[in-house]
Amino acid sequence: MSEVIVAQDGTLGRIRLNRPKALNALTHGMVGEIDAALDRFSADKAVAAVLLTGEGERGLCAGGDLRGLYESVGPAFAEDFWRDEYRLDARIANYEKPFVAVMDGITMGGGVGLSGHAAHRIVTERSRVAMPETGIGYLPDVGGTWLLPRAPGEVGTYLGLTGAPVAAADAIFCDLADSFVPADALPELVAALSGLAPDAGRDGVREAVAHFARDPGPAPLAAYQETIDRCFAFDMVDEILSALDAEGSAFAADTKTTLLEKSPSSLVLTLCLLRLGRGAPNLEACLEREFHASLALLEEGDFREGIRAAVIDKDKAPRWNPARLDAVEPARIAGWLKPRAAPVFTGARTGPI
Repeated sequence: MSEVIVAQDGTLGRIRLNRPKALNALTHGMVGEIDAALDRFSADKAVAAVLLTGEGERGLCAGGDLRGLYESVGPAFAEDFWRDEYRLDARIANYEKPFVAVMDGITMGGGVGLSGHAAHRIVTERSRVAMPETGIGYLPDVGGTWLLPRAPGEVGTYLGLTGAPVAAADAIFCDLADSFVPADALPELVAALSGLAPDAGRDGVREAVAHFARDPGPAPLAAYQETIDRCFAFDMVDEILSALDAEGSAFAADTKTTLLEKSPSSLVLTLCLLRLGRGAPNLEACLEREFHASLALLEEGDFREGIRAAVIDKDKAPRWNPARLDAVEPARIAGWLKPRAAPVFTGARTGPI
């Protein structure tokens, strides 16, 4: 069976990621199938909205196909995959029909790219949303450097550097999702969406979702926002670590321990990209920077080693190079912000600013 199931249910165009045993990890072929589905639904006047879901109960999408990237020979595979994936993410953000994403279960990395830019983003009690890339020597891509800087205060900086997963209430608090719908109400929501008038538009979809939405309860991260804002306000990772030391709380100590487990080079690069993302004019500018930095990390950084430790050998013992934050060379990081291939978006600025 296809890795992406495309069908029409009433006036609802449905896209179902269909690799449940792999947590619906995104392959290059799936990117093309989703894009073709968007072409089909865009041209069909009988389609009122498009719904993205993942098969199985474990997650929408756990991210990109890391094994495929690791086993590819040379940078061409990654370049083609990321180019098409990032264009798809931007297309979803600008899609002409209401795009609804159900972030049920694990939604990480590439899964956030497919859902975090949607017009209507739904989480459930099973949702676990994260951008955990610094833990594999990578960066929060797929527009993560656009989304995270727009979270309240420095919460996005905290999430981008630590890779911490969040549940429904925090996902909404961080503006990574919009509505909480209990998982057992999803079939009813799908039925309601499939019965919309073809011209219902975003307001019609919003009303349908609101009918099933519930209060997710308090956001745990909100209780730590003052600490996060104080400690993550700096533009240097070592200053963040020092601020966490000075804070003296258990939360701050645990956060520092988490950061010290990540790739030092990825932490420095990610913080730089998050700060650039804060002033970016649009999503495409962030995706463009992420694309070239991603190629750099695959060729010169810790990304392959991170995949090896997490996915290939599964020893959970990555050997970062360099292993210490004070050994990260600023000139090397600056080099990773420079263009490495043709632009992803026509007319895009490919420089670091």
